[in-house]
Amino acid sequence: MPVEFTSDMPIYLQLIRLVRQGVASGELVPGSRLPGVREMAIEYGVNPNTVQRALVKLERDGLLYTERTAGRFVTADAARIAAVRGELADRQIDDFVRQMKSLGYNCRQLLETLEKKWSDHNGDD
Repeated sequence: MPVEFTSDMPIYLQLIRLVRQGVASGELVPGSRLPGVREMAIEYGVNPNTVQRALVKLERDGLLYTERTAGRFVTADAARIAAVRGELADRQIDDFVRQMKSLGYNCRQLLETLEKKWSDHNGDD
């Protein structure tokens, strides 16, 4: 998957964000094996040490685990995955609410607009 890294944040943090998003969205399936460090470094065009740093942090956070000689895997801990998903959602919602407030929306207007857009994207949900 092609990724464009930005200069506003260290690359290892961007890799962490990418993996967290993949786990939260289900793109990275619980229990699935991740590619090796060198393979990921080639795929993303970064230094293997950068990939290793990100993966170690994700292991410390409980999102990944290592099986000796078998590689790194996505946690199967549903509660941990739900927590990460919630953290990502909270961050997005906080940013969204802050932006809408800066545009002059009140809570009622925001909810009406959100319900309309949700309906546009999902039918009658």
